[in-house]
Amino acid sequence: MTPSPVAAAPATGWELDTKGGADRIKAAGLPVLNMEGAAEHFHAHLDVFVDGKPVAVPADIGFSFSSTGQPNGISALHTHDESGIVHIEAPVAGDTYTLGQLLTEWGVLDGSGKPGTARSGTSGWSVAVNGAKQHGPAQAVVLKAHDEVVLFYGTAPEPLPTAFKFPAGL
Repeated sequence: MTPSPVAAAPATGWELDTKGGADRIKAAGLPVLNMEGAAEHFHAHLDVFVDGKPVAVPADIGFSFSSTGQPNGISALHTHDESGIVHIEAPVAGDTYTLGQLLTEWGVLDGSGKPGTARSGTSGWSVAVNGAKQHGPAQAVVLKAHDEVVLFYGTAPEPLPTAFKFPAGL
């Protein structure tokens, strides 16, 4: 008996395209490193919502991959899994990392799609940090240690996340 095929989840546009990772890291103004930086190490958390519905933040944002799919480079700003935890593991202490850089590495909100989609621009999107709505462009939000960053379009999530419980050691 052969197993029945598993249906792939429908594409949403928010998936990470592993091709071009190094180019997106560079487009974010960051170098492609051969290992995580050790001069500064902290974490923030990102939630994304469209009309109150959550969007998964994918694993491997900020990584470059070889043609065989093996990781061959990393940015100081990256994700390891779909928890929404953003790792900042920098080779130089004191540099600033922004939500815009992470979105560039992810390859979303590039302005090529209709409003509220993965490819829309950041116009119409709102950002809250630790429960406080931010004024100004979403991409300018600076990521800081243990911040809860909520990026949303349309109806805000209810309740609006104000904090994230980081695992021990993070």
